[in-house]
Amino acid sequence: MGKLKYLALAAVLACGVAPALADDQPAGSPVGKQVADFTLPDHHGNAHSLAELQGKPVVLAFLGVDCPLAKNYAPRLNELAAQYADQGVAFVGIDANVQDSLSEIGNYAKAFDLKFPVLKDNNNVVADKLGAVRTPEVFLLDKDHVVRYWGRIDDQYGFKTGAGYVKPKLRNRYLGDALDQMLAGKEVAAPVVEAHGCFIGRATKNEAPANAEVTYSKHIARVMQNRCVECHREGEVAPFTLTSYDDVAAWSETIREVVDEGRMPPWFADPKYGHWKNDARLTDDEKAQLHAWVEAGCPEGDEKDLPEPRQFVDGWQIGQPDQIVYMSDEAYDVPAEGTVDYQYFSVDPGWTEDKWIQSTESRPGNRSVVHHIIVFVQAPSGGDFASRGGIGGYAPGMTPNMCPPGTAIHVPAGSKLVFQMHYTTNGKAQSDRSMVGIKFTDKANVKQLVRGGVVGNASFRIPAGAPNHEVVARHMFFKDTMLLNLTPHMHVRGKDFKYVAEYPDGTKETLLDVPSYDFNWQLRYMFKEPKLMPKGTKIVATAHFDNSPDNLANPDPTQEVTYGDQTWEEMMFGFYTSIDPKQDLSKENAGVKEGEKPAETKTSATD
Repeated sequence: MGKLKYLALAAVLACGVAPALADDQPAGSPVGKQVADFTLPDHHGNAHSLAELQGKPVVLAFLGVDCPLAKNYAPRLNELAAQYADQGVAFVGIDANVQDSLSEIGNYAKAFDLKFPVLKDNNNVVADKLGAVRTPEVFLLDKDHVVRYWGRIDDQYGFKTGAGYVKPKLRNRYLGDALDQMLAGKEVAAPVVEAHGCFIGRATKNEAPANAEVTYSKHIARVMQNRCVECHREGEVAPFTLTSYDDVAAWSETIREVVDEGRMPPWFADPKYGHWKNDARLTDDEKAQLHAWVEAGCPEGDEKDLPEPRQFVDGWQIGQPDQIVYMSDEAYDVPAEGTVDYQYFSVDPGWTEDKWIQSTESRPGNRSVVHHIIVFVQAPSGGDFASRGGIGGYAPGMTPNMCPPGTAIHVPAGSKLVFQMHYTTNGKAQSDRSMVGIKFTDKANVKQLVRGGVVGNASFRIPAGAPNHEVVARHMFFKDTMLLNLTPHMHVRGKDFKYVAEYPDGTKETLLDVPSYDFNWQLRYMFKEPKLMPKGTKIVATAHFDNSPDNLANPDPTQEVTYGDQTWEEMMFGFYTSIDPKQDLSKENAGVKEGEKPAETKTSATD
């Protein structure tokens, strides 16, 4: 209980709020305590009191309109409410987030067709009395309104790192089991299960010190603009905005937690190795400022100190594409719950001549359900498209694929594009029709070809329950090769990934070490300066997998795991992108007549 007690108090005190606990509700576990009557409004303005439900068992579910897990669990709460209605159990949603308005609560309830009321807890009065910490989080009350269970709904959805996880099968019905046991007149076997989710946005009740050294206007707004707002703004992939003081203050405790745990900003490389142009980490000074600001009560400061709003490119980041290719003519329907197998869509872009691709940008039609996109080339000779290389992709945190000046990806005439789509459910049935935008260049502008490669292993077997199973792959470069970026790829059992270069002179160098791999973020680590791999260099890629019950994202620790496309199977690929530093197509193709094929056109998107 110590950790939960601390979390409850930390959330309450996050922005200078003193806990408002009744005498009979001391800090810590509320289990065994009777909940006093309260009255709260719904989004229509109608008042609802707990006393109206006297004599009935009640589930109080704390929800938030922008919390990803609160969205995942809305249908589950609906199902449970219907399942236990004939046994007299009442379900009541409570939104205590200071940032959620009544109209937003109404939209949330309507979007998920909730059959129970969702009430607004202004100033966190009820949340403070109960010691509620997160969304979603439930309190099960017996007919006398004594708390019998506190915590998580079940274990299918949760936060491990990054954006969270979805298990293919529900294994632990924490709330359901507690209901069954209580209704049968038994003690609840597990009365407290720590909830996963977002911290409740607490109201600021105490004045922040006037002479605070760190303020939002002077310091934190700049951190948000430089590190967060690119995704946390209207219309982008993040679940909520961080573009104003009110936004950031309301989410301050969640922000501090995800920064401390390394979940945000999404960057997982050990800083001891490599220099990366897209390094998203907060500096130590920025982290210290964030901590000092939260501890001081989230002072706003003088608006005159605010930075100029950062300007972002609207629409295509690569500029208007020369061609936009959609994954299919019709949208794909994504269900509300569960897992969705990878979907593949083959498209003929109509390329009757060789293409030289300078940049691509893959864009989801519906960001809320698209986990990632990979666009492969399927050469006209047919075969396995996965072995023909990719021209780009999308995942949260991934930038468009842009070849350096004077380089391009060559794709033969007659090739098709294959979209690999990974969808994640979010509690509401939706549809998606994703696309890729492509910009071409003339072959006369191309000096070097950009090629994709991989250091991979597909013959592994991960034993059931293994907490740290090692898989190794090797690749030798038979000519001088300049690396542009590295992209490790595993699935939900992936634990860590390392690239080590073994040079011909016997020396070794760690190129990239990702000690805490996160499947939710398919990051491309881009070298600040291209990295030369001399002829004869070997890359050794080493990965570890956690197939134990301690891996919260593990679909089934009792099963041996082998290679496969689906997320409950595994992959071990160390992708890289490279150029030949000695290649000069402008010289090699000099004198080639119009209509003739230069020698390099037989080289496609991969080595």
